[in-house]
Parts: sequence; C-alpha cells; structure tokens
Amino acid sequence: MQPSLPAAAGRRTSRLPRGARRLQLLRAAQDVFVAQGFHAAAMDDIAVRAGVSKPVLYQHFPGKRELYLALLEEHVSGLADRVAAAMGGTDDNRARVDAAVGAYFDFIDADGEAFRLVFESDLRNDDDVRAIVDRGTRVCVEAIAGVIAADTGADPERALLLASGLSGLAESSARWWLPRKGTVSRDEAVALMSALAWRGISGFPRVDGDPLPS
Repeated sequence: MQPSLPAAAGRRTSRLPRGARRLQLLRAAQDVFVAQGFHAAAMDDIAVRAGVSKPVLYQHFPGKRELYLALLEEHVSGLADRVAAAMGGTDDNRARVDAAVGAYFDFIDADGEAFRLVFESDLRNDDDVRAIVDRGTRVCVEAIAGVIAADTGADPERALLLASGLSGLAESSARWWLPRKGTVSRDEAVALMSALAWRGISGFPRVDGDPLPS
C-alpha cells in the first residue's frame, strides 16, 4: 500500500506566471515521487497534488520522466552550489572542511526525504538519471579537489581521489545520521565528521612544505 499524499481537495490554483507555475509543479512532483517512487507515481497524482488540470501539467512537462529529470537536475545543482559555496566562503582550510561536510548534512536534512531522489532513486539505472547524478557528484568533487590541489600541490588525480573520499564520507555519514538526528544534533554530527576528515587531510604537506595547521 502506497503512503497517502496530502489531499489537494480538488482545488484548482489561480493563474500563475510560467516560472512560478513550474516551481509549483516541481514541488508537487517532489511530494509524489518521494512518497511513491518514480514507477508508482502517476501524472494524475501530481496534477491533483498541485491543484491543476493534467493539460496544465503537460504544458510544462511532456511526461513523467521529463518532470522527474527536471526535479533531479534542480536538486543535484542545489547540492553542487552548496559545496561550491563552502569552498569559496573562506580561506581557512579547517573551516572549509566543516563547511563541505555541513553542505551535505544540510542538503540531506532539507525538504524531508527529497535527497532520496538523488542518492536512492528507483531510476538510478536510467542513463539520463545516472548522467545527472554523476555530473553533480563530479562538480562537488572537483570543487573540493581544486582547494586540495592548490594547498598541497597534489596532482589532479590524487586531489580528486582525496576529494571523493571527503565527499563520500560526508554523504554516507549524513544519510546515516538523518533518522538518528533526535539523538545527535546536526552541529555535533558535522563537528565529529569534519574532525575525522581534517585529521587525515591536515596530514598532507602544503605547497610550501609545511603541514596544514591542526
């Protein structure tokens, strides 16, 4: 039995500018996809959730798959933006690690379980879905790797490998933490994981030969 969705009570929303309507449809689709998964969700469900007619929905998205891909692209870009901001927000490397780990925790903690569309999609074997997720992962890893390479002098491949390790640690620990956040606060969890990451990264020498400050 599929989880029930909040009732739209058959409402029809007032006319909105195209951009605002698109955002409204994406939010409704997110609710439906998170509750039901891609395969069980129907365009009828999304239209009802948004309070629009199916013709209005199809004016913006030609099908369920296109709607899903647009929503996925939005979330993947959002995560990449968070990580890029974390890397560019300070010159302090310890603070950068905190911010990078925090970016994953904040992404996974936002919008209920929408992160499952990115990390646990029931459509992950789809070529287009995989391409979007892989591209987002690559952007995040490259943003972190650029800082590692600049500070340590590591060659690009080794910097990317180190960055993928930090990214993977942040993602997996945030997903593990989410159902347990009632017992460990977000700030404490981020502090624990960033301390773990920092103890490894700070051991690499800087370009000038000095270790990163602990």
